[in-house]
Amino acid sequence: MQNTHQSDKTDVSVESRITQHNKRKAYFVGSGIAALAGAVFLIRDGLITGESIHILEELKVIGGSLDGAGSSDKGYIVRGGRMIEEHYVCTYDLLATIPSLTDPAKSVKAEIFEFSHKYVSSSRCRLVRDGQKVDVSSFELSEKDRLDLLALIMHSEDSLGAKRIEDWFLPTFFENNFWLMWATMFAFQPWHSAVEFKRYLLRFIQLFPDFHKMGGVWRTPYNQYDSMILPLITWLKAQGVQFSLNTEVTGLDFDLGGEHRAVKGIRYNNNGEPDSIVVSPDDLVFVTLGCMTENASLGSMTAPAILNSNKSNGAWSLWEDIAKGCPGFGHPAVFADHIDQTKWQSFTVTLNDPAFFQFIEEFTDNEAGTGGLFTLTDSNWFMSIVLAHQPHFINQPENIFVFWGYGLFPDRIGNFVKKPMSECNGKEILIELFQHLKLGDKTQPIIDAAICIPCMMPFITSQFMPRVKGDRPDVVPVGAKNFAFIGQFCEIPDDVVFTVEYSVRSALMAVYKLLDIKKEIPSVFKGQHDVGVLLNALKTMHR
Repeated sequence: MQNTHQSDKTDVSVESRITQHNKRKAYFVGSGIAALAGAVFLIRDGLITGESIHILEELKVIGGSLDGAGSSDKGYIVRGGRMIEEHYVCTYDLLATIPSLTDPAKSVKAEIFEFSHKYVSSSRCRLVRDGQKVDVSSFELSEKDRLDLLALIMHSEDSLGAKRIEDWFLPTFFENNFWLMWATMFAFQPWHSAVEFKRYLLRFIQLFPDFHKMGGVWRTPYNQYDSMILPLITWLKAQGVQFSLNTEVTGLDFDLGGEHRAVKGIRYNNNGEPDSIVVSPDDLVFVTLGCMTENASLGSMTAPAILNSNKSNGAWSLWEDIAKGCPGFGHPAVFADHIDQTKWQSFTVTLNDPAFFQFIEEFTDNEAGTGGLFTLTDSNWFMSIVLAHQPHFINQPENIFVFWGYGLFPDRIGNFVKKPMSECNGKEILIELFQHLKLGDKTQPIIDAAICIPCMMPFITSQFMPRVKGDRPDVVPVGAKNFAFIGQFCEIPDDVVFTVEYSVRSALMAVYKLLDIKKEIPSVFKGQHDVGVLLNALKTMHR
C-alpha cells in the first residue's frame, strides 16, 4: 500500500480503493488467531470496513486453540500455550496495532516486550530425575549425533520426504539432554517429521547457547487468551466485525471452471439449523484448515478426560470436503488419521494455597514466571510442568495460584499410579506428579487445596506428522481468485508450525496476495545466515 500522504493523487487512489473494497464482503471460517489477524490486516492494510467482515465459529467462544477460561472456584483451564520469542515479526506487526486491555495507552506488542524484559527466562532446573535437578550444561551429544544434526540441516526437504526423526538418528540420540529438552519444549516425538525437525533447528538456532536455561523464550503477561486473543476481539468488535458463534461451516461450493477457481457459496449449520451464504466473485473467503485442539475433552478431579476421535464434523471433515476432487487443496488424512501418534494430555491446576508454589520455587531456585518448563525425565508419562507468573488470568484473585503441565505419553502406565494417564482423573494425576517430586507429607494438604482439570487432545501434534510436498496446500492455491487457506495446515516455506507466528504469517500472506497489496511481508528469521549465531550454536553442540 502506498504512503497516503505523498500526494493528492495518492489520496484519491486510497479513497477509490476504500470505495471499491467496501462493496465486497470477507468471510473467515474459524475464529483462531489466524482469522483474527486476517481481519485486522483487512481493516488496517486492505481498507475494508469491519462491518464487511464476518467470522464464522463452530464453538461458543472465539479464539481457536489459544484459549483460557475458568474461575477460582471451579478451576481454570488452559489446553496449552505456544512459545514466543523475539523474532516473531509478523505477530508483533499485528500486535503493534492492538491496544492493551490493562493499559490502552500501550500496544499489546509493547506490553509483551516490557513483560519479557522484566521477567527474563533463566531456568535453573530444566530436567529432573529421581526427584533431583539434572545438570544440563551439556547437550550430551555424541560425535555421531552432531554429524547427524548437521547432515539433517544440510539436506533438502525434498530429499527428506516423509522421513521420521527416528529414521535419521541412532536410538541413543533420544536419551540425551538435548532431545529431552527439545522434545518437551516443542512437543516433538521420534515419529514426527524430520523435515519439521529440520525447520525447527534452523528457526531456533539462535536459542542454542542458552537453550538449557530456556533463554530467549518470551511470555505474555497473562495466559495467551487474555493477553492476545481478548485484545484482538475487543478491537475487532469496536471496528464492527461480525462474529457468528455456534456456526459450523460444513462445506464450500467452488466454481472450478475457466482460468480461475473461486468460492461461490458457504454451507453451514447455525445452532443446528442448515443455511448457506452466496459468495460473489469479489467477496473474500479465508478458511482455517484443520484444528490441533479439535475434539479436546476435559475431565475433573474425579473423572478422566475422554478420548474423542470422531471426525464426522468440525474442522477436519470440512477440510476433507474441501479437498475432495480438488487438486492443490491438500491431504487432511496425512495429519488427522494417526491419533495414537498425535495425541497427548495436558492438565491445569488451580490452588487456593501457596504451599506448592513455594516448594517449587525453592526446589528450582526460580521464581514463578522466570524458570519455565521443567521435565520429569523418569516419568513414564514423560510429564512436564510450568509455573507461570501470577496472576495467570486477568480475573484471578491474589490468593489463587495456577500452573500447567502435560504428558507426552498418556497411554503408558504411571510409575506410582498404576494406570495410563489417559484413564486418570485430576487427583490421580496430582498424586503421580507429587510422588515424582517427593513431596511426602505435603502431598495431601496440597491436593486438598487443588482443582486439577485434565484435557485430552487427539490432534494436538497432528501438524508434526511426516508429510511430502502437496500435503499442505499453498496459502493462496494456484488459480484461486477469492479464497485462501490459513492457520497451521497450509504451506509456508521456512517457517515452523505449532507457533502463533505461523498462523499470523499465513493471514498476512493471504490478505496481501488476494488484495494485491504492494507491501513487503517480513522475512522469516534465519539465524543460520548470521556467522556469530552459527558459531555459537556449533560451540554449544560441543559443550
